[in-house]
Amino acid sequence: MPKIFELFSYPLNDDSPEAQEARKNARCSFMARDCDGGGNRYLSQIYLTSKPELAGVVAISDGREKIAAGVCSIKPTPDEPPWIVCPRRLLALSRNHVPGANTHQSISEAKIVGLLGYASGTTLGIWSEVKLNVSETIEGERKKFDYAFDYILMPIGRASQTEAERTTHKTWPVLRRRLEGSGYTIAQRNGEYFVEDFPVGSPSVIEIMTSSTSGGNKNKRTTISAAFEDAMLGREHKAPGINYRQVWARMVSQLIVKSEVGLHWGGKTIWLVQDLLVNYICASTALNIRAFLAEHTGEVNMLSLSFGDIADGQRGIIELGVSGMYAGPMTAGEDGAVTRPSFQDMVRAPLKPDLWRLVWVLTGKRPVNRITVP
Repeated sequence: MPKIFELFSYPLNDDSPEAQEARKNARCSFMARDCDGGGNRYLSQIYLTSKPELAGVVAISDGREKIAAGVCSIKPTPDEPPWIVCPRRLLALSRNHVPGANTHQSISEAKIVGLLGYASGTTLGIWSEVKLNVSETIEGERKKFDYAFDYILMPIGRASQTEAERTTHKTWPVLRRRLEGSGYTIAQRNGEYFVEDFPVGSPSVIEIMTSSTSGGNKNKRTTISAAFEDAMLGREHKAPGINYRQVWARMVSQLIVKSEVGLHWGGKTIWLVQDLLVNYICASTALNIRAFLAEHTGEVNMLSLSFGDIADGQRGIIELGVSGMYAGPMTAGEDGAVTRPSFQDMVRAPLKPDLWRLVWVLTGKRPVNRITVP
């Protein structure tokens, strides 16, 4: 039976004062602020007005009526390692800036920044959940690009009015209103305007792919919200399972597109995944990711993080380690006379079952209908 492994940053079996304080305040230590459930788990929010028992163990600020179900990871079975289900658990670059505070993600952050290849001393701006919706007519056909990026990292610096206009393809009156409305600082020197912390240089894309959970059953209390409530109250709980297929489907639908766009912008795209997802992709597709183990980035890049062997019985916040960096070509292309392996293999079948296996399955049920071809 699946069980919650980490709750509000700490292992569930950790009853230390620090862990209890994080649960009482519904706080995410990776973000250094209130847990938001990973940003995309709105249906799992708990309204405390309808949960008096839970409201009695959570000490949140006045006026706050709901909290996020702060589940970081789930163990499918006692013998399996935990699957991370919250993107903040892998990386939370949008965290509150607390000088000198331990981010508990310094290993992955340092590896990512090193792989991006920016010059030492470069100041990078971080934008989260960036949506880009563009339509253009190409060769007489309407094309649309409609994607959201988890994080965009881009060098920032002082830009003149002329540079800002050239970069955005907008006139200064239009651009200035937008910049001032967004909180940018604009100064005037010698009759020319300058924008501070303006995005300059080449951007990089960071995408985070965590596991999805099965919907669960409300009556059996196996939904995220029900399991969270029971765990917070110290009751026996049953967490939802891991939806392995959906994890792969979400990733494969974006992997090539976002990697291609990152290259088009002159930057790089890095996918941050858990080692368990790497294992699943290797087993369920034609892509052997481990064959692309690399030290440097390529067209498609994956950085794998892992609990390692320290998860079980660990107290305190567990910092994930880097288990592998994988980089390779986007498409097969030609390598001499042999088609080269590529990340495109992720959309190919891992194997082709013999016909007799299909026929055998069909013999287990009668046809539901029949038609006669005219």
